[in-house]
Amino acid sequence: MKNPIALVTGATSGFGQAIALRLAEGGYRLIITGRRSDRLHALSSHLTSMGCDNQLSCFDIRDREATTHAWNDLPESWKEVDVLVNNAGLAAGREPVELADPDDWDQMIDTNIRGILNISRLVIPGMKDRKRGTIIHIGSIAGREGYPGGNVYSATKFAVEALTRSMRIDLLPFGIRVGQIAPGAADTEFSTVRFKGDQARAAAVYQGFEPLHAADIAEVLWFMVSRPPHVCIQDILVMPTAQAGAAWIHRTSE
Repeated sequence: MKNPIALVTGATSGFGQAIALRLAEGGYRLIITGRRSDRLHALSSHLTSMGCDNQLSCFDIRDREATTHAWNDLPESWKEVDVLVNNAGLAAGREPVELADPDDWDQMIDTNIRGILNISRLVIPGMKDRKRGTIIHIGSIAGREGYPGGNVYSATKFAVEALTRSMRIDLLPFGIRVGQIAPGAADTEFSTVRFKGDQARAAAVYQGFEPLHAADIAEVLWFMVSRPPHVCIQDILVMPTAQAGAAWIHRTSE
């Protein structure tokens, strides 16, 4: 019997990369996707060195045609996906709505919402035919609470929350588990991307406390997907100990 297959979007860094490595350790075969070819190839080589059979697929998940083409290019035997991890996402900017760049809005909406839809519509039919599968969305505390400057990013993550709940209902008759992990502050490339490469501003986000790390979320995801088929962990909110809410972080001077 072949090992199960997991498809991880946004696998080139942060949560996605850590999740791919943890699933490989757990015996999964991996389909890794992302926009940065060099990073995808590096991760693929590392997975191979771990003994993990894998396929890489480089495309922009915002592009429905490119996403469909990438899916169609996979060997048929690799389309029997057992676990879909909808991880690809980002924040862009932290200005009030009236001062924000509308291009940032489009990037967040297209990646964080349309990206989930673009890949899910391709993977779900096979899961329904096989009457099994697990779909995990990577949401955010920003999908539970707004905060200053979070506006459109927060709106997209509230949408992820709604999609998770609705998809779970739609897929209930087919034995497909749908869950969400909503992290709080996590030291990945998130803030570097949000602040468009401003390393000093990004580093300041995590000063004075220990944030979550990508491996923390990977372990949570592993717990969810490794439960017996009759157990569905529907929703997990994960925060650093120093964080009580989207805008409530206890920082020390040390």
